[in-house]
Amino acid sequence: MKIITSFSARKLEKQVTYERKILRELSFEQLRRCVHEYFKPFHFYRFFLEALENGCIDVAIEAYLLGAHYSRFGYYGEPFHLVKKRCAKEEKHLIDMLFDFLCSFHHQPNQIDSLYYVCEHYVASWWKEGFDQGMKRQKLRLK
Repeated sequence: MKIITSFSARKLEKQVTYERKILRELSFEQLRRCVHEYFKPFHFYRFFLEALENGCIDVAIEAYLLGAHYSRFGYYGEPFHLVKKRCAKEEKHLIDMLFDFLCSFHHQPNQIDSLYYVCEHYVASWWKEGFDQGMKRQKLRLK
């Protein structure tokens, strides 16, 4: 007798399996180093180090997985800028989420714009990293 599963359950199972495989190539030390590199210039970084690291690492992982997910469009020939435009809404959501999180620690209005630009660049760099890793996996047929 065969077990009957729904399409959505099978799709979720495949997605979780893919995410686990793609996250194996990402090191925690690399994530921490990147948080330190991007957010150390802000004064609040040294006071809330652990909380900031956790929040920023969560967003980095989400951006990385988002880029890896959209890499299949690049693999099938869609140009990078169109793939980037395709997921602009999700990427903007991640940027806004990180910015709101960091604003809860940051109380200097003269640095708000620079903080937002750093958040944009941080999310974009992790999205690109995930996109590149996903493309590499697609080319090597390691789905």
